[in-house]
Amino acid sequence: MMSMSRSSIRYFVLLLVCLGVATLSADTPEENDARVAHARQVLRVFADALVAELKWALEHGGPADAVKVCHVVAPEIAKDLSDQYHWDIGRTSLRTRNPKNNPDAWERDVLNTFENRKREGESIAGLEYYEETKDSFRYMKAIPTKGLCLTCHGNNIPPEVQAKLDKYYPEDKATGFQVGDIRGAFTLIQRQ
Repeated sequence: MMSMSRSSIRYFVLLLVCLGVATLSADTPEENDARVAHARQVLRVFADALVAELKWALEHGGPADAVKVCHVVAPEIAKDLSDQYHWDIGRTSLRTRNPKNNPDAWERDVLNTFENRKREGESIAGLEYYEETKDSFRYMKAIPTKGLCLTCHGNNIPPEVQAKLDKYYPEDKATGFQVGDIRGAFTLIQRQ
């Protein structure tokens, strides 16, 4: 029977976590670091795919078509990547557009913490948080409001965009943002 040293086992677990195979509890700082790195990697893939779809819609159909991308395509991308990487991937906010994205209590606390950290001068780009809970590893990263976001999330939304928002999101609360606000956050969960 082959025996492995504790160090060898730890590196094997880290490899599995990095590959998205393991859902084991993180017992060491190194294992937490690996999970955070993997969460960041998954988030980057999700954000890049979503931005590419939004850019294509903006270029080929305008801002009203971008609303449909957020409504239809973004959840499809999140589901595909969730299946591929073994994370639950989503977006949430204190002011959601889609009630399906309302934050749970843990996410609401993190979003409020992000707002406090921003008020204290921390850059939105660096706002992230992760935690091992009894049944999962959770990670959140703040989404900054940029100029282009205001077309759909600002105060002066064009009528054709507002019509699409009314159609897809009758309970929309995600308007009135300004550049530099925290628009919401990406949220990732890896179940134990």
